Amino acid sequence: MQGVGTDNEGILVLGATNIPWVLDAAIRRRFEKRIYIPLPEEHARLYMFKLHLGNTPHMLSEDDLKQLAKKTSGYSGADISIVVRDALMQPVRKVQSATHFRKVQGPSRTDPNVILDDLLTPCSPGCPGAFEMTWVDVPGDKLFEPPVSMSDMLRSLATSKPTVNDEDMVKLDKFKEDFGQEG
Repeated sequence: MQGVGTDNEGILVLGATNIPWVLDAAIRRRFEKRIYIPLPEEHARLYMFKLHLGNTPHMLSEDDLKQLAKKTSGYSGADISIVVRDALMQPVRKVQSATHFRKVQGPSRTDPNVILDDLLTPCSPGCPGAFEMTWVDVPGDKLFEPPVSMSDMLRSLATSKPTVNDEDMVKLDKFKEDFGQEG
């Protein structure tokens, strides 16, 4: 970075790391400001859940999302992304493992404004109207994947742990005290 040029106007060099304690003194000197950005707070985690869900069909209420944000203290943005991506796969897993399907009403894949009443969605064998079949027997245009539910999110959350541990947090706090600034 030293001697990049004589006219550095308009040039910003930005670096980021999750392990700043491995940086040597020479590189720390070249970055004049070191700003510590903590793990996301609850309101930020709530926003991240909404962002990662996007327009995916789901049955999550605002209270459900707030509960998820509360349960994910210590999770990074990447950790939350993993939880949501795994939860988004739960309906696919339900379809693939289903032994019974039932007819439901829902939007057509070709025209969401058209409501069809002969779509097929996975269900338990004892569900009224259930008939035995596997997903390979369901025509592609008739498959209605169940929307993501709170139980899908909780199942994913149970298997996805935060990647930043207490030991790393202690090291980050020490680095911030020694060399950094609050964000």
